[in-house]
Amino acid sequence: MAKRAKPAARHSAIAPKFPKIPAGELVTLLDFVRYAVSRFIEAKLVFAHGTPDPVAEAAFLVCETLHLHPDQFEAFANARVTAREAKQILDVIGRRITTRKPAAYLVNKIYMRGLPFYVDERVIVPRSFIGELLDSHFSGESDRGGSLIDDPGAIESVLDLCTGSGCLAILAAQNFPNARIDAVDISKDALDVAARNVRDYGLQHRLTLHRSDLFGPLGATRYDLIISNPPYVDAEGMAALPRECRAEPKIALDGGADGLDLVRRILQEAKRHLTPAGGLLCEIGRGRERLEAAFPQLPLLWLDTEDSDGEVFWIVAADL
Repeated sequence: MAKRAKPAARHSAIAPKFPKIPAGELVTLLDFVRYAVSRFIEAKLVFAHGTPDPVAEAAFLVCETLHLHPDQFEAFANARVTAREAKQILDVIGRRITTRKPAAYLVNKIYMRGLPFYVDERVIVPRSFIGELLDSHFSGESDRGGSLIDDPGAIESVLDLCTGSGCLAILAAQNFPNARIDAVDISKDALDVAARNVRDYGLQHRLTLHRSDLFGPLGATRYDLIISNPPYVDAEGMAALPRECRAEPKIALDGGADGLDLVRRILQEAKRHLTPAGGLLCEIGRGRERLEAAFPQLPLLWLDTEDSDGEVFWIVAADL
């Protein structure tokens, strides 16, 4: 289990030795983004934590440092930056390079579907495709890609397995306004972060956190929908993780030799925890071929998103 992060240490790293930028050379937000992109490319950083490329990551860090939502960047791109703000921006750019930590850990924030969530080193940085699928395939609107349910309001219960920071459980609460939500994780540290996010969204009355190894504490409870983004990196992938990913809790990434240790258990146990009309939505990364070989009898429906192809499957209770 990952050790509890020490916030003071996260923000008091030794200042990077960057060349001093003369006053007036970097003036606007766009100037700082361009500078950051150049430094990120020069340092050969890896971008896999919610921002797909150096431009998006630079804009994210600049906006967060200036307390702006990412959607506001365009409106302020040519706005001038104060000397104090410039120093703060250069500091976070430097820390991103020298520590190689995911940007989300440096600013303690990530956005999913436009909503902000608190994160730190106790949890994996959220980047699941399930958030998009909840909008595109579970909205009840068939013109948005073919909805798999008729009415989001009819969903009365949702289970989020391996909840981490709780972001998917919170997105589920937003998408299914009449549902009670249970969210499970084996890590106490992760659940502490999730609890903070649940409080931030005022969902304590609808969303309950459980510490357990998958279905353990749930008894005979059944759900209309189970969602899960479990650890699914295989042994080869774990050995090749970039430094940025090695900053995340290993327990949140390691899926065993073939990446399917937890996925197998979820498939084997899910039916006992689904209502007759319920279904399971599960992300497994690039393990589709291995999973289909392991469960050839299951009619898995593979769902694509804007940035993924066949990394999330859907199956209804009757087919499990």
